[in-house]
Amino acid sequence: MHNLGLLLDVDGPIASPITRTIAEETIVADLVTMAAAGIPIAFITGRSDAFLREQVMTPLFAAGLTDALLAENARMFAVFEKGAAWSAITADGMAEVTVDSSVALPDAVVDDVRRLVASEFADTMFFDETKRAMISVEQRTDVDSATYREAQVAFNDAAFDLVATHGLGVRYGDRSRPDDRGDVPFRLDPTIISTDIESVLLDKDRGAERALEYFARHGDLPRLWRSVGDSRSDYLMADHLHAAGYDVAHVDVRPGDGVLERPYQIVTIGDAIHDEAGAAFLAHWVDRLSLR
Repeated sequence: MHNLGLLLDVDGPIASPITRTIAEETIVADLVTMAAAGIPIAFITGRSDAFLREQVMTPLFAAGLTDALLAENARMFAVFEKGAAWSAITADGMAEVTVDSSVALPDAVVDDVRRLVASEFADTMFFDETKRAMISVEQRTDVDSATYREAQVAFNDAAFDLVATHGLGVRYGDRSRPDDRGDVPFRLDPTIISTDIESVLLDKDRGAERALEYFARHGDLPRLWRSVGDSRSDYLMADHLHAAGYDVAHVDVRPGDGVLERPYQIVTIGDAIHDEAGAAFLAHWVDRLSLR
């Protein structure tokens, strides 16, 4: 078994934030190669299981992932919605998805946000119907970033007020409205292509913990890990690994947002960003481990 494990964000390092698909062809081949070599690979994403199945797993299985996952020590896992749902990935495909309903938003809030998008923001964004526990409202691919960002600010303000009117405690940036007990169990989390409304218990460290628990049940764990992501919250994957005593470095594929100070190594890929950087990272390790 190679002494390496991977925790991968999906949007950015694997799927292009522009096309929302795997645009870098080498990513698919290198992930299949690494899975066949027994490297534990977990996708830790805010995306839904439907997105991962369609945009990531379908091309991976078409490229031979079934045979790769039949290899000894092969392990692959996926955590969706920042820890609200998860699934093993085997030679038979994605296993049944488990959902933590305790972190889900009430149906009434989900319905009201859906109506808000349809009535006021449908020209710039869409409501993600595939989410099981959180709410995601995403930039339309036919809308430019500047137009979307302007609309996103207005949406975030309206959504914050809407959630609060349901009596739920909610936080958005510097703004906070506690519930009747003084708690703030939900937050608005804007990204470059979406706004998530989610439980404050959800984040990438929760996903990392879930993935390590799964991998440990199915074999020995490597001591060397790399986490890869394009947002500041993705550092939480490496935070969890470091706190657990593993040798970890985090690969930041969008360092222009600001590289965080951490007690472990932070890696950037020259001038490359997003999936170009993700492809270069995977290719580096395939070559370093002599897997070609």
